Amino acid sequence: MELNGGRRVLLVPWAGGDMWLLRRCNTPEMTDQLGGPESEEQLVSRHRRYCEPAAGRMYRVVLDGDDGDDGDGETVGSIGYWEHEWQGGTVWETGWAVLPEYQGRGLAVSAARALIGVVREAGGHPTLHAFPKVDHSASNGVCRKAGFTLRGQADFEYPKGNPIRSNDWYVDLRAGLSG
Repeated sequence: MELNGGRRVLLVPWAGGDMWLLRRCNTPEMTDQLGGPESEEQLVSRHRRYCEPAAGRMYRVVLDGDDGDDGDGETVGSIGYWEHEWQGGTVWETGWAVLPEYQGRGLAVSAARALIGVVREAGGHPTLHAFPKVDHSASNGVCRKAGFTLRGQADFEYPKGNPIRSNDWYVDLRAGLSG
């Protein structure tokens, strides 16, 4: 995905050495919309799920190092997709995190657009959803700019026991496909 200045964002599949990124994102500021920081045990469990996904996949978001698609550039965050039971069916859900020093540069939008292509190619479910809190202006802006359509609001518990009001943004993964 092209960025201002001609640099690209690459999605590099999550690997065993990426635990540092989970720890880096596990701050009160980075998790204020998600119920707060997780314990080390929760992070280890999450890392294990990211390394061996049952359905979907997590990625490091990396600035292209201009030396191929090997992800040697700077890591700026993470993004992924997974199955989610929603309104009587199974859909893909996505979420992302961009490190504070890289926020406000359009990187989450570029990563989300790239992920839409990855999920469309992977197939499996007709829609990809994002569920940011209604008052999370940055994530709602990412959804809007990345091409998601707002369906409305929905009530969730995330994490379990923490009720939140979210927007339901979606992309029809079948749109634009021929044949």
